[in-house]
Amino acid sequence: MIETTRTSPGDNALAAWEALRDEAKHCTRCDLYKPATQTVFGEGPLDARIIFVGEQPGDQEDLAGTPFVGPAGQMFDRALGDAGVDRSRVYVTNAVKHFKFERRGKRRIHSKPDAGEIQACRWWLEQEQLLLAPRVTVALGATAARALLGRAVTISRERGKPLALDGGGTAWVTVHPSFLLRMPDKRVAAQEYDRFVADLRAVGELAG
Repeated sequence: MIETTRTSPGDNALAAWEALRDEAKHCTRCDLYKPATQTVFGEGPLDARIIFVGEQPGDQEDLAGTPFVGPAGQMFDRALGDAGVDRSRVYVTNAVKHFKFERRGKRRIHSKPDAGEIQACRWWLEQEQLLLAPRVTVALGATAARALLGRAVTISRERGKPLALDGGGTAWVTVHPSFLLRMPDKRVAAQEYDRFVADLRAVGELAG
């Protein structure tokens, strides 16, 4: 559910956001809409100072129509809590709004969006940014960073520093929480989790 603490301008923003979300439900900018269950649009308060951008919906998000509700979303929520960032006060979305997957029997296995699909969906992200005008937009992973910055990004090179965005505001690049879930070494995974939490804490401080 979208919340807003604004008065009259907030009402206008909510109406604009709802119109944008409803338009996205019928998006055919690339072919990913064909096998997907539905468009998964962004969600959160429209006066959020922080937007978090993931790669794309996963299997559970595709079925629920809500971003960040699967295992990676649960990891994300835990990390936000440990970083002292109020989950209810941030806006979450994805670079690509439809679930891209390969079928293996009854399972739907995540497939990475290509450059054309990222570019086709970039317009929606730009509209979300224009509408919310956040202080900080956080790219979770390389796909989100590419959509946000308009170029291929090496996470290790850009991570952990504020980057100016052409349209105003600041970008911050870090890993996607699914990266933490894929790590087999528990000791290394714990270290990377702490580093992720430190990124989120820095983002919270940057956003004020």
